[in-house]
Amino acid sequence: MPNILVTNDDGVNASGIQALAAALDAIGAVTVIAPERNWSAAGHPKTLHKPLRMGQVTWPDGRVAFACSGAPSDCVALGLLGAADVTFDLVVSGINSAYNLGTDVIYSGTVAGAMESIINGVPALAISLGGEESGAASRDVAETTAAVIAAEIAGEVLVKGLPAQTLLNINLPRLSRAELRGVLSTRLGRRVYRDVLDKRVDPWGRLYYWFGGEVPTGIAEDGSDIGAVENGYVSVTPLGIDLTSYATLARLEGWHFPVVGSTR
Repeated sequence: MPNILVTNDDGVNASGIQALAAALDAIGAVTVIAPERNWSAAGHPKTLHKPLRMGQVTWPDGRVAFACSGAPSDCVALGLLGAADVTFDLVVSGINSAYNLGTDVIYSGTVAGAMESIINGVPALAISLGGEESGAASRDVAETTAAVIAAEIAGEVLVKGLPAQTLLNINLPRLSRAELRGVLSTRLGRRVYRDVLDKRVDPWGRLYYWFGGEVPTGIAEDGSDIGAVENGYVSVTPLGIDLTSYATLARLEGWHFPVVGSTR
């Protein structure tokens, strides 16, 4: 039976990770290592300046999970480096309580957990569920649906594999399984952010700031992850580590860069 490491960025006691772990029990031996607090939009930090700690928590269903003092990426690194005394075949991160579409993947702690896994050579999935604006299903129904679909895709990954340094970023609208229109393979879409800087003054006269604004939107193009979920589909987007712009790399061949180093 394959060993599956489960993490998230909403915290070890979030309902989404509990639904996900329960669904994955059907295909493997599940170990949960997740942050002890919320790390949403934390990106991909690496804790090097202080020790990391893991404690145990017991969920309502009786499962014992590990709560880590670090970020999702730390949780995965700990697991893959042997902190739980298990060798893992797959890492699954989620279920996030909001979409991770388009450029969201740069900020996402959920995606960072999966990315840490493929950096270490283990295939991974990141699972995210749209908010209340994305569908009318209750949270319980939507999370259960997302968890079961994630487990089915995870089963395919375990059988068929993924290319090296590749993860699957999965997004679902908040719908029941019967309401979903299907599953689409997609590319990253174009997110639209309308961030606002809220400047305030504390009781001691010092400035402080909040980032605010509207919920991000996006351009619902055919073939994109945003287009898929906006039309009621599950989006499955393969992501890799290589951020090289190959089109630009080819153009740089014609540039005249400064001459440096010895000319002899």
